[in-house]
Amino acid sequence: MKIKVLVVDDSSFFRRRVSEIINADPEMEVIDTAKNGEEAITKAKSLRPDVITMDIEMPVLDGISAVKAIMKDTPTPILMFSSLTHQGAKSTIAALEAGAANFLPKKFEDIAKDKAEAVRLLQQNIKEISKRRSLLRTPRITPAPVRSATVAADNRINTAILQRKNTDASRLHTTNSVNVRHVAHVDNAAVEARTPVTVSRVRKRASGKKYSLMVIGASTGGPVALQNVLTPLRSDFPLPILLIQHMPATFTAAFAARLNTLCQIKVKEAEHGDRLQPGVAYLAPGGKQVLIESKAGGFTLKVIESPAGINYKPSVDISFGSAAQLYHDKVLAIVLTGMGADGRDGAKLLKQKGSTIWAQDAQSCVVYGMPQAIVNAGLADDQVNLQQIAERINIEVGCR
Repeated sequence: MKIKVLVVDDSSFFRRRVSEIINADPEMEVIDTAKNGEEAITKAKSLRPDVITMDIEMPVLDGISAVKAIMKDTPTPILMFSSLTHQGAKSTIAALEAGAANFLPKKFEDIAKDKAEAVRLLQQNIKEISKRRSLLRTPRITPAPVRSATVAADNRINTAILQRKNTDASRLHTTNSVNVRHVAHVDNAAVEARTPVTVSRVRKRASGKKYSLMVIGASTGGPVALQNVLTPLRSDFPLPILLIQHMPATFTAAFAARLNTLCQIKVKEAEHGDRLQPGVAYLAPGGKQVLIESKAGGFTLKVIESPAGINYKPSVDISFGSAAQLYHDKVLAIVLTGMGADGRDGAKLLKQKGSTIWAQDAQSCVVYGMPQAIVNAGLADDQVNLQQIAERINIEVGCR
């Protein structure tokens, strides 16, 4: 059965262009279009689409207001189209908080330099968020039950931290040089034998491990997931936190500022030279890569231009790998909702050093891609429901 899509935009040209792209995929079809938020609400109720694409700025009723109404009356996965401006960033974040599943730049050239790749990414986004429609339409979503299914361990861990599809692997190197493309080998023997992992409810006791850093990676669905994880943390949280969220460069400053107004901990966009401090979360800036350096008895952030050929800017793999080299077994790493497998290779290096890795569970993810890559590789020490992650963190690090 085809994925039914409702396209909402005040521009007839854009409605037609998006419809052409969707209909070009044999797995999807546009069942109707709407030119403003008011029409979108009415057609969402009558047509019951599987996915809605939504513009933010529209006459009669804007996209944010439409998202709120649709998610209240007819919950549906919604993909927002946004301009890559500061105001566009604030509006997009508001739309995500209202319930939208993900966003893409409205200008296709901002999605990808290659037009065919931009089309593919749009189609992929619609397909991925459509998988959540059945959960959204459940009258009440409850925390995920305990599952007894085990996760097969991956016995082959000979991959590189930085890799391109069908190319040679390369290595993360956290020296003063900005060259991060050196050959690496993750030793099989250095990775401990792993026991099966189950999805658990909140544990009453901590593992007893000592941590010096928490790192969190996320992509699709990440802004809302990060908000859920960070807002319950107290201002005296004992660890510095490094956040890697796939997001355009013009969005990260606005997103960090938004989180800072909501959280008890301090949240800021990471800057080159920032000294890592407990109770502060540093959000990797879009379009850059963030590494960690050891300086004068402490640790500072190194923000660099992304080397050519790295798909994600920022990359979870790069930051996880950097943390592994300096913090060894004292990292609590968490991989949240998102498409793709960014974070898996970095998690292998963290695992080799003895650090702890959690993955968000399938039931609470917008897209179970990045966490699934962690689980399938046998790297997850636990899978945790989003609504339980903050409590688990507080127990694990002794902050109660």
